[in-house]
Amino acid sequence: MAGAEVHTAANPTCKIMTFRPTMEEFKDFNKYLVYMESQGAHRAGLAKVIPPKGWKPRRTYDDIDDLVIDAPIQQMVAGQSGLFIQYNIQKKPLTVQEFRRLANSDMYCTPRYLNYEDLERKYWKNLTFVSPIYGADVSGSLYDEVDGSFFSLFASFSHPVSHCRVKLTGGMMIEIPHT
Repeated sequence: MAGAEVHTAANPTCKIMTFRPTMEEFKDFNKYLVYMESQGAHRAGLAKVIPPKGWKPRRTYDDIDDLVIDAPIQQMVAGQSGLFIQYNIQKKPLTVQEFRRLANSDMYCTPRYLNYEDLERKYWKNLTFVSPIYGADVSGSLYDEVDGSFFSLFASFSHPVSHCRVKLTGGMMIEIPHT
């Protein structure tokens, strides 16, 4: 049709996009999310956000021992010869202190390994014997107060998945790697 404008959606290939906000942009993360979506980040369902230099999620984690993980998930895996089934069991609530104690126990602590390939091999080899437990979907913020108000990344989303990966209402995941 002559004179018609063709509109191409941002990120038409649905690739996973990486964003590097400035410290000022990072302070208003809800506004930055709007920008990310305007660039088409939501089309891939996952985006990587690299925090600005100098940003730290928290100065110390010594004061979160009483924070409750309402629904820890134990991942059960059964099978053999390349055919496996996996299901999740919701466990009773745990405090961060109880979860930390469990994570550092002989059963769950990281085994000795030569390199990351060796560690990955050990993980998959033992997955049917030691069922991992995940502490996710914690309400509130693990971030320190910034400029008189809490920088609550988790409060911006509907379902946080872990400390550095969060899931938005529309299914988009945001991963913030540790710096």
